[in-house]
Amino acid sequence: MRIQDAFSCWSAKSSVPIVALVSDGAGTASHGGEGASLVCRSLMTRARRHFSNVTTLPTDEDIATWFDGIRDLIGAVAERHDRELRDFAATSVSVISTGVQTVIAHVGDGCAVLREADSGRWVAPSWPQHGEYASTTYFVTDENALQLRITRVESEVNAFAVFSDGIERLALDFASQEPSHKFFEKVSAPVGASMSTGRDRNLSRSLKAYLGSSSVISRTDDDKSLVVAVLK
Repeated sequence: MRIQDAFSCWSAKSSVPIVALVSDGAGTASHGGEGASLVCRSLMTRARRHFSNVTTLPTDEDIATWFDGIRDLIGAVAERHDRELRDFAATSVSVISTGVQTVIAHVGDGCAVLREADSGRWVAPSWPQHGEYASTTYFVTDENALQLRITRVESEVNAFAVFSDGIERLALDFASQEPSHKFFEKVSAPVGASMSTGRDRNLSRSLKAYLGSSSVISRTDDDKSLVVAVLK
């Protein structure tokens, strides 16, 4: 079975802003994986185009317009293949951060967590959103009004992580609605210690092995995508 998750990350030459996003295609959608890929590629293209002209973070209106364009694109692809929009159902969670200012754009489940620079505490400004029934959520392709949540954080952060719902139960405490400090310190410490700028391929392989280990799979057999960034 094809992996339904897609992810993308990018940083400007100055190292900031950093853009990271994850999309999870619905397991019940025949083309959910393709939908996730379309969301990631299209959203990242729009973010990079934005920062080719300005250095300020996108406005709420900018982000809403990006998602309108993404929905139009997926609709065109669906029509070309004689499919319905819902066949490409996918969630989306993204972080754009300069370290001093951060914006999170979120549709559906999955999550983005930030580490506060002053306290070292991990926080989740935008919690996974589940639908009316168990194991349901919202998608970029929903025919009703898009459930897009835009959250802005003005306090300084020095690390963040973006992930799909496959590791929610590992990384989040749903009772207290807080991220697991232990989990995120474990996965971010090697990134902070790395001498590389941008993607560290060795760490990426190690993270992939960890997420595919029997100890993790025994707790969740869903697709698992995790992007970790540390601002240095």
